Formats: sequence, structure tokens, C-alpha cells
Amino acid sequence: MSLDGGFLSDDEFLCSICLDLFTNPACTPCGHTFCLCCISKYWDGTAVYQCPLCKKTFAKRPELQINRTLREITEHFKSMRAEHIGGRTKGAPHKRGKSHHQNNLLNELQRKLSKPHHRHRGKSQERVKLASSVPESQGLRLHSAPQSKGSSPPDGSPPGSSPCSWSPLSSSPLDDSPPHTHRCTHRSALRSRRFTVSGAADIKNVPRCPSHGRAIVLYCQTDQMCICSECEEQEHPDHDVTGIEAQWKETKVQLISLEQEVEEIIKERVAKLAEIRESRSKLELSVQRQTAGSLSLFSALVSAVERAQSDLLEALEMKHRAVELQAETSSRQIQLELDQLRTRKSQIQELSRSDDHVQALKTFPLLSTPPPASDWTRPCVTLDLGVDPVYRSLSLQLQKFQDELKAAAERGFPDSFLDSSPTQMQPREKGVQEYAVDITLDANTAHPRLILSEDLKSVWYSERMQLLPDNPERFDRVVCVLGQQEICSGRHYWEVEVGGKTDWDLGVAKASINRKGKLEVTPANGYWFLSHRDKKNYAFRTLPSTHVDLTLHPHKIGIFVDYDNGQVSFYNVDAKLHIYTFNDWFHDSVFPFFSPCVSKNGKNEAPLIITPVCVDDYGDI
Repeated sequence: MSLDGGFLSDDEFLCSICLDLFTNPACTPCGHTFCLCCISKYWDGTAVYQCPLCKKTFAKRPELQINRTLREITEHFKSMRAEHIGGRTKGAPHKRGKSHHQNNLLNELQRKLSKPHHRHRGKSQERVKLASSVPESQGLRLHSAPQSKGSSPPDGSPPGSSPCSWSPLSSSPLDDSPPHTHRCTHRSALRSRRFTVSGAADIKNVPRCPSHGRAIVLYCQTDQMCICSECEEQEHPDHDVTGIEAQWKETKVQLISLEQEVEEIIKERVAKLAEIRESRSKLELSVQRQTAGSLSLFSALVSAVERAQSDLLEALEMKHRAVELQAETSSRQIQLELDQLRTRKSQIQELSRSDDHVQALKTFPLLSTPPPASDWTRPCVTLDLGVDPVYRSLSLQLQKFQDELKAAAERGFPDSFLDSSPTQMQPREKGVQEYAVDITLDANTAHPRLILSEDLKSVWYSERMQLLPDNPERFDRVVCVLGQQEICSGRHYWEVEVGGKTDWDLGVAKASINRKGKLEVTPANGYWFLSHRDKKNYAFRTLPSTHVDLTLHPHKIGIFVDYDNGQVSFYNVDAKLHIYTFNDWFHDSVFPFFSPCVSKNGKNEAPLIITPVCVDDYGDI
């Protein structure tokens, strides 16, 4: 329905799942709104959390909150609709204009919808008022009007001059000096000013020689100075002397030539600046194009790999369940046939020992008939995991990526990549070191031969056994210790300095592992760690062990745990290299695992040290 006047309609408040008005509306991270109950039931019982409208997939189930403002608006709309329908069903005549009560409800709802807008508009108007109150300029230069011919300035300066004015070239308006100081300075400058002598110049305006008091009308080219006639006779008798006017004309020609030379240099410099600006613009466009192209290319590759990994794990899980079901069904059927055969065997043995030959002969035909049996010659469990299509698809995508990467290296990226603005590009993935956590050792789990530092950051082996309580969580045979921090979700990263140790073990272990006696340290038993032996051998404790060849021996090991995705990764911190990643599923919480191993007569006595993680120095990996 639509309320009178077409102001609001049902479609604006309908949930896309139940097709009814919102009840406790909640918004998904992609921006779509549903009833909280509807979207919760939609996601129950599924491992993939998608938006029903745009099909956007979320890695984890979003934690939804009720949109209280929208709920209040929906409740108002429901009440308005109920009153609207109630008013018509009572038999009241329908009028073209709204009733006074309906108008009040619509006005109240409109005020709720437009309230943030009015606040925003009020702030904008306030900013406009503030902006209009700012003066146009704070550094105006004051110029005086030119004096009329024959008139003298009010401060008594020579004719043709202008009174001193405030300007950045003279003095600052913030200067503390009194006004008459500036006027005196101006007069002094006028008195020391040089004038060019011309035929029409008044003799009173010609500068005078300070030594002889005569007019300065000559120029000594030898000493390059202006002189009077008395100076020429006394101080410059044998010098090249010419008149001021003639010398000025010659100098003026030189000035024009010099001005042209400077103008040419200015043009060259301006052209060079334009060339630099153009180069910078081209470089900026090239950087933007390369950035957008590389982000698009590598984002597609990462998405393809992640999708392939998800498809692979899903295919393996489905195949595993199918095989388990097939094996269980076959086992039950075989067990049933075994029970029947054992019963038949007992009957045959009993019949063979019978003394009633007549009854035995009557029963024999029943026992001699072979029972129906299934054909067990074919394999009961299929060993084909069915992951070949996933690998083939990923291989094709990687080949496509290689072709695109080769084309980008040869020809660059086209300008079409510039259409993607930086806000549309995917944000940079966080490096593993940005998930750093503070790890400390748990003294209650340490083997009696292990010594822990006071800050619980270091552990080393001791030849002497310590008298410690034999609590259930303490290891009594393997020289190892766990961290205090429990990992049951999210991502975690820490670093351990191994230095020049010849033997060590680092990784994680389940909380439910057996800690007494000899341990089977494999992923199946709840251990995921990297081992170093004899200062050269590196291996992962799988079954069988997975050996790793490292050309660079690490002095610091980084351990990264992605609990939700079942990954345990190891890194060479100094070389910033990835070493190995376990892929498994954690069905229990895990703890950091440390083992400095035995000292080997002092060759391996150095401690394992948990060090702080430095994000800036480590960089992205």
C-alpha cells in the first residue's frame, strides 16, 4: 500500500527474505538490510556466509546489530498504516486531503528522516558565515596619489616624491617604530638619490660634489665614477672623462642588450621548468597506470589462488566425507555377512556332530545351499580425491597471469587502468608482522631441566634437574615449554631469536596433548613445529619428516598462526623470506611451543629469546 500523497510505500520497508515489513532491521557489511531473524536463519547451518541480494561472501559470520533508527521509522510507518486502514474500514468517507492526525504523523516521520540533513545544513551555513567574516587580504599595500606639478608633499620632501607609505618593501605594519622614523628614512633616501642631468633639468636638481660643492656633470671611465669639473682637474687629470648624458646613452644601450640576454635566459629557464612539469605529469600518470595495473593484476592472481585453495579444501572435505560414508557402509555390510557366516558355520559343526542321521539328512539341504553374497573383489574405498580439475583450472589461470605479466613488462599497462580510482582499489593486505602478540613462557609447563628468565622471555637448558612439582601440565621427558597465551581464533605472530644454536624446536601445540613420557610430535598428535638439528638440518615434524633446504641460516624465526584458516607459517626474519606453511584444521586451542634442546656439552647452551616485533624494519612479507 501507499499512504496518502505517495509519501511512503511498503516497498521501502520490505525485507527481501520474508517479503514483509522489517522486524528488528539489521544491516550487513555490504550495506543491505534484512530482518535480524531472517538473515540469522538464512546463515544458520551453512559454512558460507553470503548476502542474499548481492551474493557478497564474508570470511566470517558478521556480527549484526539492530538499526534502531530504521526500526523506529518502521514502527511509525506500521502505526500510520494501521490507522490509515482502520480509518477506511470503519466506513469513513475517503477524502482527497489528509486528515489532521495523518498529517501530524507524516510530519513527525518527515522530521525524523530530515533531522540529520538539517543539522548538516546548519553547520554548512555556520561555516559560510565564518568564511564570509574573514577579510579579503591581510597584506594590502597602500599607495599615495601622485602630487601635482609644483606642489610639495605634506612632510616637506622634494617635489615629485610621494610620502612614505606602508608596504612590505618599506617597513612592516607591525613595526614598533614611530611614524616620523619612516618619514625621516624616506627623506634621507631622497636626499642621497642620483639624478640624470639633461638639458631641460633644473640646475637646482643636479647633485653636488661633496668635496667641492660643484655640480656632478662628468663621468670618469677610467675609475668608473661620477665627478665634477674640479675633481677632473685635481684627481683625474689624465683619465678618460666624458659627459654624464653621453655616458648614460652608451650605458642605456648596454642595458638594453643586457636586458635581452637576461630575457633569453629567462625564456630558457621557463621552457626548462615547463619541460620538468610535463615530465613530472607524465611520470605521475605512468606511476598511477602501473599502480592500478599491478594492483588489478596481482589482486586477480591472489583471488584466483585463494579461490582455488577454497575449492580444493572443499573438494577434499566432500571427498573425505563420501569415502568415510562409503567405508562405513561397506564395513557394516561385511560385518553382517560375517555374523551370518559364523552362525552358519556353527550350525554345520553342530549338524556334523548330530547322532540323529535322519534329521541331519533333512537339514543338510538347507545348510548346503550357499547364502547370497556380495561381490567384494572390487575396491570398497576410492582413492581418487577428485582435485585434478581444481589444479588444472589454477594452472590455466597462472598461465594467463604469466602472459599478462609478460605483456605488462614489454608494453606496460594501457590507460584504461587509470579509470580505477585509488578508492576503488583493494586495500593493502596486512603483513604478518602487523598481527604481533606479546608471548610469555608458562613456567608450569616447563621441563625440570629448563631455566626461564624472570621476564619469561628466555629459556635455556641446564644439566641439573630442578625440584619442581609434577603437575599434570608439566612435560617430564621432552625438554620443552609452552607459552601462556592461548590461541583459539584470529591471527597471531611472534619472533624468536635462535642465534647460533645447533638444535631447537619452534611452533605450536594443542592444549590437549599428552605431556608425560615419550611424545609422538606429529600434526596428527597435535604438534606443528620446525626442527633444527646439527646446525645444518631443517625439517618439519610430519610423517614422514619434511626436509627443507635453507641456503641462509636464520638467526631469528617468525611464527605466524592463522587459526581460522588452519595455517602455521615460518619466516626467516633477517632475510624476510617465507620458509614453510602447514595447512591443517585446528579442532582445539593451541599454544606457542619452545624447545631449546639439550646443551650438547656446551655447544648448544645459548637460550631461545622471544624478541619484540619491529614492523617498520620487517616490512611486508
